[in-house]
Amino acid sequence: MSLNSSTLSNEENSQGLKSNAECSESLELQTVSSLQDNPLQRLQLASQEVLEKAKKSGRSKCPRCSSSRMFYCYTCFVPVETVPTKEIPTVKLPLKIDIIKHPNETDGKSTAVHAKLLAPDDVTIYKYPCIPEYKENRHEIALIFPGPNSVSVKDIVFHLQKTVVCDNDDDCSREPFLKQAKIEPKEEEEKNLNKCISSNRTEGTRLKKIVFIDSTWNQTNKIITDERLQGLLQIELKTRKTCFWRHQKGKPDTYLSTIEAIYYFLVDYHQEILKENYKGQYDNLLYFFSFMYTLIKNAKCCAGKE
Repeated sequence: MSLNSSTLSNEENSQGLKSNAECSESLELQTVSSLQDNPLQRLQLASQEVLEKAKKSGRSKCPRCSSSRMFYCYTCFVPVETVPTKEIPTVKLPLKIDIIKHPNETDGKSTAVHAKLLAPDDVTIYKYPCIPEYKENRHEIALIFPGPNSVSVKDIVFHLQKTVVCDNDDDCSREPFLKQAKIEPKEEEEKNLNKCISSNRTEGTRLKKIVFIDSTWNQTNKIITDERLQGLLQIELKTRKTCFWRHQKGKPDTYLSTIEAIYYFLVDYHQEILKENYKGQYDNLLYFFSFMYTLIKNAKCCAGKE
């Protein structure tokens, strides 16, 4: 999972828009097979016509701070004047999301803002070190971060219930929870643990919040080692390839941007935890991301870079 985020820089905006204008005719002649190269094409997205119009009209003012931006203001987390809020989709999420943004992560390059724009009621962005205390509610919270102690999405409920048992049981091992996650209990201990877990299958042990870190991989250590995040269950996502156009040099293509990580987690959560068929409920989280991906890909094609 790449914690690096994304949006167009000023230079990429102007260059991409100019390239698109110059080769619009050639793009219309692309074959069906070449269009299928876009892995985001199968998403069930709302109409992006409003973004097409905003692209043609150029940069616009933020209605709050009056800064000149393209599509949205990454400081105020609102669309610009040429992109009416009522014309962009709103996504309802099954749980709350906290995004912890590294202070050195450039606002204008962050895809974290996409989540806030498209799911405003369920997403909160914090700039490190100003983050909440999670200790008291750790049995309801998980952190997306790969590592030796991380578990898969399908195992979330079991491990959160283990947390409740350990918090309430005086005889529970005193080892930190993250160390316990990979310890195989003895047969008798496991039997007792499962008994306790069965008695604790209540709404209080259900996952209610998921935490994401928004930074480059080289910047994550300072955040992940913060004492306020210790004891949170860590989740590792299934391996998927990124479509991010600012892919980090020297890193594998399985390092996702923040908005991709959020999207893929929710798809897995919907299927593995909610046990429901996925029918595109969260596809619009990639509303801006997919538009920018296509914009940049087309500009590169016209420039002969692909």
